[in-house]
Amino acid sequence: MAQGSAGGAIAAGRGRGRVLEVDALRGFALGGIFVVNVLAMAGPYGETGDPGAGGLDRTAEWLVVALAQTKFYLLFSFLFGYSFALQMTSAERAGARFRPRMIRRLCGLCALGLLHAVFLYVGDILIAYSLLGLFLLLAAKTPAEKAWRIARRIAGVTAVLFVLIAAAALTGPPDSAAQLRAEAAHSTAAYGGAPADVIMANLKALPELITGVLLLGGFVVAAFLAGLAAGKRQLLARAGERRERLWRGVVIGAAVGVPGALFMACGVIGPLPARWEATAYMAGMALAPALSVAYACAFLLWITRPGRGAAVAARLAPAGRMSLTNYLSQSLVMALVFTGYGLGLYGRTGAAVAVCGALVVYAGQLALSARLLRRYRMGPVEWLLRWVTLAGRPGRSPLDSVDDRRVTSV
Repeated sequence: MAQGSAGGAIAAGRGRGRVLEVDALRGFALGGIFVVNVLAMAGPYGETGDPGAGGLDRTAEWLVVALAQTKFYLLFSFLFGYSFALQMTSAERAGARFRPRMIRRLCGLCALGLLHAVFLYVGDILIAYSLLGLFLLLAAKTPAEKAWRIARRIAGVTAVLFVLIAAAALTGPPDSAAQLRAEAAHSTAAYGGAPADVIMANLKALPELITGVLLLGGFVVAAFLAGLAAGKRQLLARAGERRERLWRGVVIGAAVGVPGALFMACGVIGPLPARWEATAYMAGMALAPALSVAYACAFLLWITRPGRGAAVAARLAPAGRMSLTNYLSQSLVMALVFTGYGLGLYGRTGAAVAVCGALVVYAGQLALSARLLRRYRMGPVEWLLRWVTLAGRPGRSPLDSVDDRRVTSV
């Protein structure tokens, strides 16, 4: 793309004073979350890997676990905290009461998350965000430096806890092959059956969702608070001025995170023996935030350079602006493809096909998001959530035009 056209795309992507870097980074994270979720919805083994899969499918599973598992979820959590800070600034500028509006927003997210988990995909993140988002409300007035210190401490304690769990897992026996086959057969029958069977399977899996929220809760809260601190300082809007720090984040994050990611993939997918699976998974989770930092810093370094990187940011930003709509749409597409709602291909496609299909759908979302936002100010689910947040129809509230300048979707 020529320099002039790239500049025009960037100007369009910033629309109404939005922070392009935030939207682009969210769009980037959205794609990473999708490739993780598609393995969980495509078959009974999810991201832990099908022991009977062929070489290409095992390679796809290995790469998703190593490069994407947890990393993009935490990056998305950081952006949730960052957006919270921007929304708070907008409300203060408008003279609005922020806390009631944010409570309504979190309640709206919780309702959407419950519907999402029961009817589409039980691995929902919105419920976790709505519940753990209460910590952001408690920390709303915390100075940026203090919020950053608290985030580091919470992340450190959580990482130590994961390491201890990883060490303890070495002493326990792995699940038997017969048990895994029985669970896989049960999941395949449920998700490949009638729509009622799909809903019942999701309802039965809800306790696992709550367990996952509790397990990752420390890291999510730490990411929220780190995003809050960064948002108060508007660091992403000035990312191009902090290239030395970004490079440091890439180097340190990769040095810590890459070994953990490789160990995680080797233990979960192979070639390490099955007894290492739980240990490697927990150890990889403990070090995942470091790789999330490396991804974010490397991405910001790329998109803040003129030329191709800036043009990529402009293409990703529309998907990030309507990330909630896109996130739920991804689950809808996956449900129609893999469950009894539609084609019922659960457990019948390999990981490589599932991941490639997710990338194709994501490319379509990038194009559709750009087209929709040339005509509308936000996606349909974002519009609905804003209605709940403002307790009034968007466009009729006197605060609507003020909020539109810096509010992001999720």
